[in-house]
Amino acid sequence: MKYKALITRALPDAAQQKLSEVFDLVINPHDRALTHDEIILQIADCDALICLLTDTIDKAVIDAAPRLKAICNYAVGYNNIDVEYATAKGIVVCNTPGVLTESTADLAWALLMSAARRIVEGDQMMRRGEFPGWEPLMLLGNDVWGKTIGIIGMGRIGQAMARRAGGFGMKVLYSGSAAKALDFPATYCDLDSLLQQSDFISIHAPLTVQTRHMIGTPQFEQMKDTAVLINTARGAIINEAELVLALQNKTISAAGLDVYEREPALAQGLAALPNVVLAPHIGSASIDTRTRMAIMTAENAIAVILGQEPIARVN
Repeated sequence: MKYKALITRALPDAAQQKLSEVFDLVINPHDRALTHDEIILQIADCDALICLLTDTIDKAVIDAAPRLKAICNYAVGYNNIDVEYATAKGIVVCNTPGVLTESTADLAWALLMSAARRIVEGDQMMRRGEFPGWEPLMLLGNDVWGKTIGIIGMGRIGQAMARRAGGFGMKVLYSGSAAKALDFPATYCDLDSLLQQSDFISIHAPLTVQTRHMIGTPQFEQMKDTAVLINTARGAIINEAELVLALQNKTISAAGLDVYEREPALAQGLAALPNVVLAPHIGSASIDTRTRMAIMTAENAIAVILGQEPIARVN
């Protein structure tokens, strides 16, 4: 007997092939995200749902699928899913932790270097044919070597970021719910101290009620005016409108963002700023990593359906 699974966006072929051994697949045929109503229409007789962070999996979706046994997010985060309601309905929720740690830390580090050394501004200058030749004061940025980095959220990706910082001789501060036993030098402190002391601040916390808009005007005002802010976690951790003001007013020096408060939209004025590097949510976007994520998602769904323990379950 084959089961049925809805895939809200096409996955790498290896994962879809693995899923097809157990499931009849309903795959989104569009080169866009399914709407909420489209998911509800497609999921009615499905046993498993393979979804993305961009899909809102709420009570309406869950109630539309009386056979649903597994909701497998093709992501580490799962704030798009009503996990509490799924749990109450006996549905297993899975995610893909671990496999994208290094790729996301690579991207965060790339944003840090690009924002600090004004790489995008320089690239645009060259493409416009405006490079006048070497000048002593042209595109002066911030040194990275030997500076202090503050990491908000010392989970897997935060730790990977901290290890990269060690290679640049940086002092590492971190904040979070509690101090951790780490295999590298780092100092635990409260958020206020981290903001005040850090030259670079990199966000690696989950989006929760407590962390939504954790960084806004009061926090920007605590930062150094030379500070560079990096976010590869969740956009809504930063109040994006207030970030625009902080960058416009030079309250902080620069920012590098891979995630946004209302993706894919940007806060008004953000795109016009020269002192922000904007990436289109590509933290895990390497061929190897996206494939590993897809395989883990498939294996999670298959395990739940076959009555086995999935690799990574949330509830």
